[in-house]
Amino acid sequence: MNTLKTIVLLTFMTVLLVFVGAAIGGRSGMVIAFGLALVMNFVSYWWSDKIVLSMYGAQPVTEAQAPELYSSVRRLSQKAGLPMPKVYIIPEETPNAFATGRNPEHGVVAVTQGIMRLLDRDELEGVLAHELAHIKHRDILTGTIVATIAGAISMLAQMAQWAMLFGGGSRRDDDEGGSPIAALVMMIVAPIAAMLVQMAISRTREYEADKGGAGIAGHPNGLANALLKLERGNQVIPMQDAKPATAHMFIVNPLSGGSFLRLFSTHPPIEERVKRLRELARG
Repeated sequence: MNTLKTIVLLTFMTVLLVFVGAAIGGRSGMVIAFGLALVMNFVSYWWSDKIVLSMYGAQPVTEAQAPELYSSVRRLSQKAGLPMPKVYIIPEETPNAFATGRNPEHGVVAVTQGIMRLLDRDELEGVLAHELAHIKHRDILTGTIVATIAGAISMLAQMAQWAMLFGGGSRRDDDEGGSPIAALVMMIVAPIAAMLVQMAISRTREYEADKGGAGIAGHPNGLANALLKLERGNQVIPMQDAKPATAHMFIVNPLSGGSFLRLFSTHPPIEERVKRLRELARG
């Protein structure tokens, strides 16, 4: 069901790009914006692991340096049918974790020092299994596709804004010309709609990774208990250097915010995630 939802949302975003291009950029404008977004996200896709690991000061560890962590990752990756990913530790007391890597052969699992101190073995394995599920589902690829389309929509809106500022107005190189009012509405609404769809896809992938991780670990309650601890841990020790651009990668949102910001959150509510995991455990 979550996979179907992702496909539907991706389709909607693609259709939105076509309509936005027709309204404010024409075919050539849409192609230029999509091309620029594609180049930017191509770089991100191939080098995102190095960028984000460097951003948070993550350090690679060997089995000799972190035997229990390494052993858990190896055992769980074998259960998931994945190659052994690289293992990193982030020198950060805020309890959190993320996965990256453009495909399973280049997978990376990174955990903070804080999460290793906070969670027991079952809980930590639940978190590691969740991250391995992201790698198995190729969520980095999905995220890159979504970011490319959303980026193209945003660029089209910005191009139209600059054109209006310099008197170019909204031009279309195909058909007989579009409505300036429709173009203006698209300039405002389309980027917001694209962002909301992007957030919705991210939340859907989190649910799917929870389910997949519970299956890999074999005990959904371990991940459920871990999520509750991580939510409290991030409130007590917030991550000072968390970046909005990478917040979606973590198992729990490292950015603080009120209930209003949940609409724009890349993560579903912890209570709903825990509820679903408890239901899996009972089932």
